[in-house]
Amino acid sequence: MCDNITGEVTKLQLLSGCFTGVLKTNSSLFGFNHLRYLNLSYNKFTSSSLSSGFGSLNKFEVLSLSSNGFIGQVPSSLSNLSRLTELYLDHNELTGGFPLVQNITSLSILNLSLNHFSGAIPSSLLTMPFLSYLNLDENHLTDPVELIYFSRLETLHLRKNPFEGKILDLISNFTTLKYLGLSFQNISYPINLKFFSSLKSLLRLDLSGNSVLETSISSDSDVPRNIEKLLLSSCDISKFPKFVRSLDRLEHIDISNNKIKGKVPEWLWNLPHLIRANLVNNAFTHLEGSNDVLTNSSLRILDLALNHFEGPVPTPPLSINLFSAWNNSFTGNIPLSVCNRSSLVILDLSYNNLSGPIPRCLSNLKDSLVVVNLRKNNLEGSIPDMLYNGSLLRTLDVGYNQLTGKLPRSLLNCSSLRFVILTLRSNKFYGPISLPGEVPLAFPKLRILEISDNNFTGSLPPNYFVNWKASSLETNDDGRIYMGDYNNAYYIYEDTMDLQYKGLFMEQGKVLTSYATIDFSGNRFEGQIPESIGLLKALIALNLSNNGFTGHIPLSLENVTELESLDLSGNKLSGSIPKGLARLSFLAYISVAHNQLIGEIPQGPQFSGQAETSFEGNAGLCGLPLQGSCFAPPPTQQFEEEDEEEEEGVLNWKAVVTGYGLGLLFGLVIGHVIASYMPKWFVKIVGPDKHKEVDPASLFDSLDSRWDSSSNKNNVESHM
Repeated sequence: MCDNITGEVTKLQLLSGCFTGVLKTNSSLFGFNHLRYLNLSYNKFTSSSLSSGFGSLNKFEVLSLSSNGFIGQVPSSLSNLSRLTELYLDHNELTGGFPLVQNITSLSILNLSLNHFSGAIPSSLLTMPFLSYLNLDENHLTDPVELIYFSRLETLHLRKNPFEGKILDLISNFTTLKYLGLSFQNISYPINLKFFSSLKSLLRLDLSGNSVLETSISSDSDVPRNIEKLLLSSCDISKFPKFVRSLDRLEHIDISNNKIKGKVPEWLWNLPHLIRANLVNNAFTHLEGSNDVLTNSSLRILDLALNHFEGPVPTPPLSINLFSAWNNSFTGNIPLSVCNRSSLVILDLSYNNLSGPIPRCLSNLKDSLVVVNLRKNNLEGSIPDMLYNGSLLRTLDVGYNQLTGKLPRSLLNCSSLRFVILTLRSNKFYGPISLPGEVPLAFPKLRILEISDNNFTGSLPPNYFVNWKASSLETNDDGRIYMGDYNNAYYIYEDTMDLQYKGLFMEQGKVLTSYATIDFSGNRFEGQIPESIGLLKALIALNLSNNGFTGHIPLSLENVTELESLDLSGNKLSGSIPKGLARLSFLAYISVAHNQLIGEIPQGPQFSGQAETSFEGNAGLCGLPLQGSCFAPPPTQQFEEEDEEEEEGVLNWKAVVTGYGLGLLFGLVIGHVIASYMPKWFVKIVGPDKHKEVDPASLFDSLDSRWDSSSNKNNVESHM
């Protein structure tokens, strides 16, 4: 924006990724000497220090440098910005002592949250004449050294700083405060609510994560009556705070993660302005009053999850947007009254003991329902035909029930449903999931499809995944980080889901939107795995195990470059394992056990690190991690070589014996001739009695015995 008279640039908005790198002092940015407004938030100046050049633009009135990754200390030159009214340095990595911003006396808004500032809060900061908003959340700041008796602050956020208690005495003097955040402090004693009795203008109070004195929550006089938002989550309280009854303007109460038992008092629902109640993770068992006690409440958000509620599900309020009651012990049918709640966006009744059918009248809510989670109940019957074109439904989870029947035709025929999560796991569904001659399923935003452990049959046509371009399998573009992370001005909802990943079952909350999985395991699919599976380049987990798939493993799987988990075990796949799978950099788990595969297992870290059980049950597979080499000589060839060696040994022995025999015969003949002409000296030495005629037969016997003895000796020596 430029000045209408001078033409000078006075306002710049350069947020959200326009700039990266290091912001130097000589940057052309600091040449705009007439700038009054600059917003550089959400860029990527990671590991760049905060330039002192900002201090030279002394006409600044608003400077926003949030979420940039700046490091180091705040330059002292910023204290020169005497006209500055708003300064945002939050969500960076800034360090050091408290910045010298207290010299900028015109400041009305200062946000330094989510940095690493340390040391005591300057007392002069809290007495700045125009400062009305101060956010110091999540730093390493300590109590001010001096006691302050006056401040114009209206909003003060001090979440997660190591204050020790002195701050409470200071705050009790800030009578203009409207919004106070003191969650998760380091205060070693229970906070008495009387500290806030003097703050008559207080509208919002957050004490979450601190211990609150039990006796102070039963008194009506210690808390300002004008409070609209009261957050007492994780405050170690065991009784319902009675003082809430007198808060006629209360809109939002959060008493989650405490130890409160028994019944929720009926008077809570009669508070005229209450629109949001979070009672999660306590020990409540019932709602006081009749089952229709909520009907006329003004509530839009009601979260009863993680308690011990019993009996039928209460009738939700007429104005309800989010109704969550998961992980309780509710019984009976899903109340038909939910079908008349035209503003209902999220319905989560998972992990209960509900029975009966899914109400068919839920189709009345196609213009509002975004999430339906009925997982892990005892529901029966079929899925109602409620999935029509134009439906807003993003998550449908009916896993782990007793549901039967085929997929509704509205699901099979619909090409514009924008599912993110579709879970039908562990039911009794049957039939094909692709109709002959029909366009295969195609969901533009699908990230998770789980239909495992049912009785689905049939084959998947070659083009089955062609229209799944949208099915995730592109990066998330709606700004959300987690699946099921739906929020607006009234509610925040994060779904949890059961995942089978890398051979393990796990319940997972906060699943990243980048996660994409297909699980068809435990059915009766047959035929070939479609080559079109290779189009799903962003798929992270694929499980087709325990079916009847035949043919080869698709070569196109090597194109699924984000794949981390692949399970094809328990099928009838044949041929070899594609060598291209060894090039999948992120592949951490693979199982092809119990198929009919042959050949060498591809070598590489993705395969050598797998368990041997991942390849067992394939008689023709060889190579690591299986024992034995693919290059060992065949058994028949080895036996032939051993026979040849044995025959050669026999022939050698025959030659030796034959030669020895001929030599011996020649020696006997010569000996006999010599003996016939024996000289006298020989007779004298040997003696007359020894002079006998030699029998050739006995001589041969003697030689044979010596031969045997000599042979045995050589054999013994050769084995020593």
